[in-house]
Amino acid sequence: MSRELDLKSEKSIEDLKKLSKEELIIKILELEKLRINKNELVNEGKKIKRVFDFTKCQKRHVAFKLLYLGWDYQGFAKQDDTEKTIEHELFHALTKCCLIESRQTSNYHRCGRTDKGVSSFSQVISLTVRSNGNNSKELNYCKMLNRLLPKDIRVIAWSPVIDNFSARFDCTSRTYKYWFPRGNLDIDIMNNAVQHVVGTHDFRNLCKMDVANGVTNFTRRIISANVKLCSNNDQFSKSRGYDMCELTIVGQAFLWHQIRCIVAVLVLIGQHKENECVITNLLNIDNCPRKPQYSLASDLPLNLFYCQFENVNWIIDNESVTEVISTLQHNWASHMIKTTMLGEMLKNIEDLVPDSINKQSDCLLQGVKSKIYQPLMKRPASESLENRIKHYTKKGRLKIENNEKN
Repeated sequence: MSRELDLKSEKSIEDLKKLSKEELIIKILELEKLRINKNELVNEGKKIKRVFDFTKCQKRHVAFKLLYLGWDYQGFAKQDDTEKTIEHELFHALTKCCLIESRQTSNYHRCGRTDKGVSSFSQVISLTVRSNGNNSKELNYCKMLNRLLPKDIRVIAWSPVIDNFSARFDCTSRTYKYWFPRGNLDIDIMNNAVQHVVGTHDFRNLCKMDVANGVTNFTRRIISANVKLCSNNDQFSKSRGYDMCELTIVGQAFLWHQIRCIVAVLVLIGQHKENECVITNLLNIDNCPRKPQYSLASDLPLNLFYCQFENVNWIIDNESVTEVISTLQHNWASHMIKTTMLGEMLKNIEDLVPDSINKQSDCLLQGVKSKIYQPLMKRPASESLENRIKHYTKKGRLKIENNEKN
């Protein structure tokens, strides 16, 4: 056998010697091409993964209830220029555990579209997912997703829903909460003032007008609203400025930055810089057709706290909820340690000055603060809604959709 191979090799060499230079180059190029193709096939073989066959799976339409701490995210909705969104993490987890094939085929709806920095205790999404077809022993959706999600995003419950259920359009009301330190704010007058937003009003002066995206209807209904003290801070016996307060506002749907605009005006009222009737003035579109310029309230304290639905029976997995509680407790402990440490530092340094200082709530309003306060109704105003509509219509960019930013 060895002798035969040697003879073949000698014959191959003799054959190559008979070839011209051009023929040898062509031969070399052909061999190189074969080598590259062989390497590519080997590498592709290594990367081959088992493809999940969704055609063999049963499916069901469900709703998921989730909480998230949005402080480090660029908002809930997925964005093209960043992966740091809640939806990006959700769909990464949903596809990785093969609950859905893609977002486009999942019949997906979200209850609210929270902005950058905003959190939620009870966000709801609806979509069609893989099912094992057994109601009594369904897939453990919460556990599957929480294994893959970051610790600051947790699925806390799920529910089977009818096929045409939409987390957005079937929500009967949404509740937002906004927590803030008392500081130098008059909580009672803030509570009186916020009652003026209850009812059906045109909130164009208490939101960010999103005309470019087709939103031209700014009438919304607020069901209830109140501001109250929610906890006393006993670490500070000399000052009540460290007590925590809470705004709770319930509505059917909300506009872009509506809550934060309302809070911004309430803070000015609580500081006695504005009279509570300023809210009535801002809601009177005939007398105030253009929004005065004012700073937006901070996003940090805002939380989409509850979403109300009819005929949705939430299923809770005790093991998953226990894990969520443990995660939140660890988060709470970390922040309380920092809060207590800062509190002790403040207590000792405040003893060095004779007068009480209550600037805790000053951080609620964004932007540069003017040394001389100018009343809201005397400030420069933004362009009117009618002019904005004309502007975008003329440019051919306006598509009237009456979208709601929740």
